[in-house]
Amino acid sequence: MSLKHATLVASLCAAFSAGSALAQSCPASGTPLTYPVTKKVDQTDTYHGTVIADPYRWLEDANSDETHQWVEAQNKVTQAYLGQIPQREAIKQRLTKLWNYERYSVPFKEGGRYFYSRNDGLQNQSVLYTMKTLADSPRLLLDPNTLAADGTVALAGMAVSPDGKLLAYGTAASGSDWNEWHVRDIETGKDLTDHLKWVKFSGAAWTHDGKGFFYSRYDEPKAATALADVNYFQKLYYHKIGTPQSEDTLVYDRPDEKEWGFGGHVTDDGRYLLITVTKGTAQKYRVFYKDLTKPGAKVQPLIDEFSASWDFIDNDGPVLYFVTDSGAPRSRIVAIDVRQPQAAQWKTIVPESANALTGANLVNNQLVVEYLADAKSQVRVFDLKGKAVREIALPGIGSAGGFGGKKHDTETFYSFSSFTTPTTIYRYDLKSGKSSVFRQPKVDFNPADYETRQQFYTSKDGTKVPMFIVSKKGLKLDGSNPTYLYGYGGFNISMTPGFSPANLAWMEMGGVYVMANLRGGGEYGEAWHEAGTKLHKQNVFDDFIGAAEWLIANKVTSPAKLAIGGGSNGGLLVGAALTQRPDLFGAAIPQVGVLDMLRFHKFTIGWAWTSDYGSSENADEFKALLKYSPLHNLKAGTCYPATMITTADHDDRVVPAHSFKFAAAAQAAQAGGAPVIIRIDTKAGHGAGKPTTKQIEEVADRWGFLTRTLNMAVEPTKMAGAAH
Repeated sequence: MSLKHATLVASLCAAFSAGSALAQSCPASGTPLTYPVTKKVDQTDTYHGTVIADPYRWLEDANSDETHQWVEAQNKVTQAYLGQIPQREAIKQRLTKLWNYERYSVPFKEGGRYFYSRNDGLQNQSVLYTMKTLADSPRLLLDPNTLAADGTVALAGMAVSPDGKLLAYGTAASGSDWNEWHVRDIETGKDLTDHLKWVKFSGAAWTHDGKGFFYSRYDEPKAATALADVNYFQKLYYHKIGTPQSEDTLVYDRPDEKEWGFGGHVTDDGRYLLITVTKGTAQKYRVFYKDLTKPGAKVQPLIDEFSASWDFIDNDGPVLYFVTDSGAPRSRIVAIDVRQPQAAQWKTIVPESANALTGANLVNNQLVVEYLADAKSQVRVFDLKGKAVREIALPGIGSAGGFGGKKHDTETFYSFSSFTTPTTIYRYDLKSGKSSVFRQPKVDFNPADYETRQQFYTSKDGTKVPMFIVSKKGLKLDGSNPTYLYGYGGFNISMTPGFSPANLAWMEMGGVYVMANLRGGGEYGEAWHEAGTKLHKQNVFDDFIGAAEWLIANKVTSPAKLAIGGGSNGGLLVGAALTQRPDLFGAAIPQVGVLDMLRFHKFTIGWAWTSDYGSSENADEFKALLKYSPLHNLKAGTCYPATMITTADHDDRVVPAHSFKFAAAAQAAQAGGAPVIIRIDTKAGHGAGKPTTKQIEEVADRWGFLTRTLNMAVEPTKMAGAAH
């Protein structure tokens, strides 16, 4: 079974030509908004001899009365602006109808039971079900919608004991990264007394006897600053069922290494505890192990340097299988015998290929291996000697995921989706090589009305970069199409085709959806990722700007009709693009963005991002960061595109101070009448676990904002499914 790290890296799952626009005459764009007055303070910091002003520092205190008043005043302006958009309600109605379809997770099997989640369409949170055979009627096991009336408590992780009797599950409230864990009796559906707190970036790994599990946590933070304080010194514990958390056994910690994080995993045979050690978000790990069959055995190093990624697949006794990019930037599969762990003794089972190897599972004593071929899924099966068995035929060009199971299972399940194919769940028989539909949703649209094409374009330095262009068929290339360009470009995360009712609504309205596969992501392996990090981060922005320029030059759209969007590290991307090339876009929506590149590492888990961004504490990296930091490259008297910044009050991944300070500075800098507003959600976080109702409201505001700022000819009464 592949280890999907529930660690810092898994949760976290994320410049040269900085904005130099001069004061200019702005195109007419209506009456300028009147914004709340944001006070400035005399705050400066000196970085390597350079003095940097930070006049909005006071907005970093999310708990102060002044900040609360500022948030209330900004939301009042924003809601008044959005409330005047005639299409907004019709868009919300259509989104609600499109969102109302069944959604399923990929099933997994443990202890003779199947488990999967289902959302009936408009439930705020998906519901967990179990059944003993595929022919059985599923039985409800856990409904997170009963945990909070407004749906703001989400299931944040789960693990079933090997005997299938107990479920350990984590919950997150209001989108926070802080989780609380409980244990439920699967037969009765009742919770036991176990209650674990201050868990973050962790899963649960049961011992083979089902008597307890390993998990990672931090020390209890100060109550007032729990959503902002920096997170250091994670520790790995063992919790015995039926005992209080205060009695949990400390298994491993490193008081000498405050940045190290620990992810525990127990092999399916129960023999080994594997500890994946992380440092920040760099996918370069150490791997330690403990022989659980030997009482008193100590934790031993297997890989004792942060030089490569190591994703555990499964073991055959003392032989451990890993996906690694050690000596293979696009990754390979190797076998390591713990009795002879030296690098010279490693055996390559599946060598590196032309495509990026992104994951593998051991099922039916075969390796099911996932690849990305130009950002599209490809899945192949190999035997344990590395001989190719077959390629799994996928339903089309899109994204596949899942393929979990145990060594002796003969079946596995996977999901498949594309921009115009809602996520469908398949059962795959490894003996026959046949796929069959397990669950398939029905959505209120006709996929045949839309088309997807992949376009390669040339970035500033000559690099070929792909992007997907999705629209209704018969797109006219006259420069008039409202276009939403989306990107991310960071942390080795790949952007692949996927279905979204939000994007479908946009295309129904006549919009074009474009997703660019920028450097910094993982689409082509570690070299592609590293080409968009630290001193090379400007490549990411150049790739994004290059996509915009191609779309304009080829008359897909024009600057006045082009909007850009992205979240988290993608919010940084949007902030950098709009400050570097404000002339290129008609609208910009940076969502929960990292926008202050000099201070991001001072809050919660921000320090972990220095592996991708670098740090202002390093002189060379400071110079690069300052050149593209969105907050520091806003220029007074510049015509910026219409901008809607979004954040949330419980975002403890990218604290809302980034968006607060950027909004204040952008409103002060804006020369023309294009709006600069900030949408601040309440009882919400970075995005994970957001209730369906809040998702629909946010998207309705996003598309409503763009219908107005891009001057889209959308008649409210003519929208598909709109109420008359």
